Amino acid sequence: MFIFKRSVSRVPPVQLTYKNMLKDPSKKYPLAKQIKINRTWPDKIITKAPRWLSTDLRDGNQSLPDPMSVEEKKLYFHKLIDIGFKEIEVSFPSASQTDFDFTRYAVENAPEDVTIQVLTQSREQLVRRTVESVIGAKSAIIHIYLATSDIFRNVVFNMTKEEAIKKAVETTKLVKQLTSQHPETDWNLEFSPEAFSDTPVEFSVEICEAVKNAWEPTESKPMIFNLPATVEVASPNIYADQIEYFCQNITEREKIIVSVHCHNDRGCGVAATELGLLAGADRVEGCIFGNGERTGNVDLVTVALNLYTQGISPNLDFSNLEEIIEISEKCNKIPIHPRSPYSGSLVVCAFSGSHQDAIKKGFAKAPKEKWEIPYLPLDPKDIGRNYEAVIRVNSQSGKGGASWIILRSLGLDLPRQLQVHFSSLVQRTAESLGRELKSNEIIKLFQDEYIIPTPLQLKDFEINKKRELKAQINDFQIKGQGNGPISAFINALSNKFDILFEVNNYFEHSLESGSSSKAVSFIQLSYYNQNGEKISKWGLGINHDVSQASIEAILSVVNKLIKNNELNT
Repeated sequence: MFIFKRSVSRVPPVQLTYKNMLKDPSKKYPLAKQIKINRTWPDKIITKAPRWLSTDLRDGNQSLPDPMSVEEKKLYFHKLIDIGFKEIEVSFPSASQTDFDFTRYAVENAPEDVTIQVLTQSREQLVRRTVESVIGAKSAIIHIYLATSDIFRNVVFNMTKEEAIKKAVETTKLVKQLTSQHPETDWNLEFSPEAFSDTPVEFSVEICEAVKNAWEPTESKPMIFNLPATVEVASPNIYADQIEYFCQNITEREKIIVSVHCHNDRGCGVAATELGLLAGADRVEGCIFGNGERTGNVDLVTVALNLYTQGISPNLDFSNLEEIIEISEKCNKIPIHPRSPYSGSLVVCAFSGSHQDAIKKGFAKAPKEKWEIPYLPLDPKDIGRNYEAVIRVNSQSGKGGASWIILRSLGLDLPRQLQVHFSSLVQRTAESLGRELKSNEIIKLFQDEYIIPTPLQLKDFEINKKRELKAQINDFQIKGQGNGPISAFINALSNKFDILFEVNNYFEHSLESGSSSKAVSFIQLSYYNQNGEKISKWGLGINHDVSQASIEAILSVVNKLIKNNELNT
């Protein structure tokens, strides 16, 4: 077990005024450029899962304050394989001996159907080291990249467009030469025009055409062009336009795989990825919980389960999401946000009374074939979570929340009037404690209030054809008469204790199906106290015999009065 700590710099707070934020930010931040294309993506739908690449061990790992150890990388690597990833970017092998050694481990331990991908800059000595790291692999992808945006070329690398194209082609030819010397491996090339999202689309197509001509892919063995939103600089629709422009204008489209690698600077990584797929992308790169530089890579769990909840198999298995979360948090040492889609600890929880009531009714009425539960787009059981986490109760919760807990835990379907009564008790308790109530606390609160087995206990009873009842209570007997067991027992209690009860509400249901099922009786009785005030209380009884269950429910009310010193025995 580990504890996440956040270091806080003790600096005076900055007063945000218009001296800091501009009244007219357009003077500093220009609007993203629109692309004029004959777009078709808005009318398309996603009908199948893309190819997936996990870059958790490379892009995700390099962004960690404390990078994974070799053992942690091994644990993560095998979990990615268990999930179903067939392409895994494992490292930047030329960066360190540790990365190189782990790459060798991945090569030697990857299943035959898993392709190892490695990343390198477009520098000869780094390319040679990178190819060396995956020699002997069943299949491998050499991923080369080169900055193509104006700001990177001009500011960072001082490189013209012509020089960039020449560099990309030289690196491609070098990879082709080196890999041809090892035909035992099924080699492929991935090229990324880095910062594609901020690159003029015409130049992206131009440099990729040059790389494609140098690599010479075929229809049976297409190469990969990764078109990354290295920095998310515009809204997702513009990124989709860029992807569609590329797909429309690159030649020999059938000989390439278009891959998207979205970062999340604007918080739109998932949307950009989905729109990129609509625009023609075939492959998605990211991390399973969105780890990565700055605001992270796209969250592959979210993209995959978005497909799943639309009836499309993502071909990735998140059946045991809790275990995946545990491994991720252990290896990355970064917690999953509790509100993170699908994976967050609170995303399947409802605290609001209206939400809880809708969910409870949804479970009661939902058809068996289709999942149609209000507020829950995904069945928690599909990702290894139970229904106990769906509804949690605090002072904001209504009658639906507490009654859901009782239904799921005890099988008791509380009548509405009792739901209202119990929820007010739960709310007062939560307010007094100043926190959420746990399920076991709610159950105990319910039992202490409505199921009171002592001091009076029913030993035996009988009722004849004249509806005369005899009941053995503890060591004494009571007698009464009425039009049924309930009225006869109340009459017997009145004769014994000189208290007149009136039945306000009565409900019953079977606790479980089958011939051995028990009956549950809920009863609300009212009476006048010594001050002449009319008081009502609920009781509950459970027994194989419906009449006995009803009598025990009445006794529960009486026992409550005795314990509260409202009735003398």
